[in-house]
Amino acid sequence: MVRPTYEVEYEQMLLSRYTFMNQMGGRRKDSVMERSAYILLSRIRVQGPMSIGELSDAFGLDASTLNRQTAAAMRAGLVDRIPDPAGGMARKFRISEKGARLLDEEREGMVRGLDEVMSDWPTEDIAAFAAYLKRFNSGIERIAGRPWPRP
Repeated sequence: MVRPTYEVEYEQMLLSRYTFMNQMGGRRKDSVMERSAYILLSRIRVQGPMSIGELSDAFGLDASTLNRQTAAAMRAGLVDRIPDPAGGMARKFRISEKGARLLDEEREGMVRGLDEVMSDWPTEDIAAFAAYLKRFNSGIERIAGRPWPRP
């Protein structure tokens, strides 16, 4: 008998394949930003301005990776670099107006896709699925020691 966690692993693998994709296997046709920028901006929106060190701790990535990602986001006009609002030495990144607008557009595009996928699901099934996903992600965050703030 196959343990249910094998089924979870397989379905999670498939889910990661479909995330940010359309049925043809590429990026969504209406996608407006790269995956890394979407995740970066989502974190900054929920947590507020963050330094490279804070981003590195939050994502479990080295500072050089975050430097590349934030530099690309700055070139695209998605984030601004500002002095630490608390008066600290490190400069922080905050979402620009353009970044906030594009993040909202990207999220709306993804929600439209989810609405299409789950169009025949009862509302209570969608809510239960969301609760299970939150519980699953919270378990990963607990083990990794990197909780993700939620709005």
